[in-house]
Amino acid sequence: MGNREYFEDPPVVQELFQSTRFAWIWLLLRLWLGYKWLDAAAHKLGNPDWVQTGAAVRAFWERAVQVPPPPARPPVAFDWYRGFLLWLLSVGAEGFLGKLITYGQVLVGVALILGAFVGLAAFFGAFMNWNFMMAGTASTNPMMFLVSLLLVLAWKVAGYYGLDRWLLPALGTPWRPGRVFQARQPTRA
Repeated sequence: MGNREYFEDPPVVQELFQSTRFAWIWLLLRLWLGYKWLDAAAHKLGNPDWVQTGAAVRAFWERAVQVPPPPARPPVAFDWYRGFLLWLLSVGAEGFLGKLITYGQVLVGVALILGAFVGLAAFFGAFMNWNFMMAGTASTNPMMFLVSLLLVLAWKVAGYYGLDRWLLPALGTPWRPGRVFQARQPTRA
C-alpha cells in the first residue's frame, strides 16, 4: 500500500481525549447531558401525542415547514431539509418517529448517565440535536450538540467512570474485538 505517515495528536488533545487523567470532566459532562435527555423525554413518555399518535411531532413539523412572507425568515433554512420534513408529513411518519424520539432520548440519557457505550450514545444524541436545529429549534440544542461532539471525541475515556471501563475492554470495537470476541487459542496438553 505504500508508506503511510502517522501524525500524532498534540499533547493537549492526547491528555483530554486519550488519558484517564481528565475522565472526571467527561463524567460531569456525561451526567449533565444524560440528565438533559431524560428531562426532555420525561414529558413525552406519558403523552399519547408523542408515544401513540405522533401528533406532537406532526404539529412541530407543520410549524417548521411554514414559509412566512418576507422579510420574516422560515424556521427551516435549507430547502432540502424542508423537503425532507414535507416527505415525512406525506408518508405519516410521525407515529413511528414520535416513539423513536421519545425512547431514543431515554436510551441516550440512560447510556450517558451509566457511562455505557458513551461514544455511540453521544453520537445519536448529537444526531437528534442536529435534526432539531435543522428544523429551526435552538433552545438548549446547540449546547447539547457541542457537548455530544466532545463526548464522541473522548469516547475512549468518557466512560472511564462508568460501565465503559469494563464494556470496552470486554467487547472491543468493530476494528479490534475485545476479550469476549477474541478467538480462544486451543490449549496444548
